[in-house]
Amino acid sequence: MTIDSAPIPVTLRWAVRLLWAEAVAVGLIAAWLVWADLTTATRDLLSALLVTAFAVGAAVALWALGRALLRRQAGARAPAIVLQLMLLPIGWFMIQAGLGWLGVPLMALGLGVSWLLVSPPTTRALGFE
Repeated sequence: MTIDSAPIPVTLRWAVRLLWAEAVAVGLIAAWLVWADLTTATRDLLSALLVTAFAVGAAVALWALGRALLRRQAGARAPAIVLQLMLLPIGWFMIQAGLGWLGVPLMALGLGVSWLLVSPPTTRALGFE
């Protein structure tokens, strides 16, 4: 369902911006992985290529979900929230590994974007209310 009658609320605009920022960050990681795949001797090339493909896919998915949300396609909200909630276990394991300086902000980002996506202005803009 697409609804285009009212201006895009600030909460939805920020959610899209943050999704796109995540897409760029994951895209840069994917580019580094491609470079590493091409220049580093590896014992398990298949695993290296699968990790790289996963990063590329995640970047594309984040960008596409942000674009769909900007077009007010309500079906993009749930997958975007799932991707954001995936940051919680990632952040938790980073904290457990001594990388709290990165894990805590990742968890906060995931919760923050999820909140933006379920906030009342975004919910109304996507036609759920």
